[in-house]
Amino acid sequence: MMDKKNIRALIHLLDDPDAEVSDVVSGNLLELGAEIIPELESAWEKTADHEHQEKIENIIRDIQFRSLKHDLEKWHSHGAFDLLEGVCLLARYQYPDLETDEVRKEIKSISDAIWIELNNRLTALEKVRIINHVIYDIKKFSKNRKHLNSPRNTYINLVLESKKGNPVTLSILYILVAQNLELPVYGVSLPKIFLTAWVDRAGKKRAAEAPPEVLFYINPYQNGSVLGRKEIDLYLGQQKIEPRAHYYQPCDNRTIAERLLLSMILAYEKAGFQDKTADLKELLRIFRPG
Repeated sequence: MMDKKNIRALIHLLDDPDAEVSDVVSGNLLELGAEIIPELESAWEKTADHEHQEKIENIIRDIQFRSLKHDLEKWHSHGAFDLLEGVCLLARYQYPDLETDEVRKEIKSISDAIWIELNNRLTALEKVRIINHVIYDIKKFSKNRKHLNSPRNTYINLVLESKKGNPVTLSILYILVAQNLELPVYGVSLPKIFLTAWVDRAGKKRAAEAPPEVLFYINPYQNGSVLGRKEIDLYLGQQKIEPRAHYYQPCDNRTIAERLLLSMILAYEKAGFQDKTADLKELLRIFRPG
């Protein structure tokens, strides 16, 4: 890394009246990456020049976005095994200092409250009732009826803080809590709605290529209500959507993250934030290349 004296000199050159020089300096600072953010923040605090502050803010934002994009590409290409990591990466778009471990602790505290009530003699449906009781009755999580399309509903840290979410984030919370407890709950990506599914643990009896058998579906947005395949058929019929096999099957973590990203894009579009919408669509290309 370049020494601090040279970094400060570069930051000072952002004020150069020659736009070409200023652009080159901005590019050089951007290439230095996240390690120089403390120096940029220090320079921002020391100047009273609004234009200079704005240039520094833009560089910090560009560095953070580039770092986020790199980390999200890495998560996606390396298997996307940790759903929480992917969800927190997307939350870093608005909250770049978010610590995944802090979010993980909050999820674990909910899981621990459920674990106390569980035992191996309970049926799957009985376990779901306990999960629902803790999440919705004790912890008071619920749908955000008043501000359904708010971008705040799409950030896992804010969902944990406000206890309000949208269909995707409440489903993600449900999945993370259940999987902490080693319960077979996975996401189901249906058109216009997102659900979860409880799958049959006896997967070893099936051929390796066979999809897991779904015992029932759960709608975390409706306080964990339990649905059968007939309800999915009815929903698709009402929406005039042709049934497809993958609508009924658990999806992978990449698909869950993509659905979350799409809900972020929709929220910012409705709120009129064109710049944020453009950023998020750039991230979407990680999931939809070409």
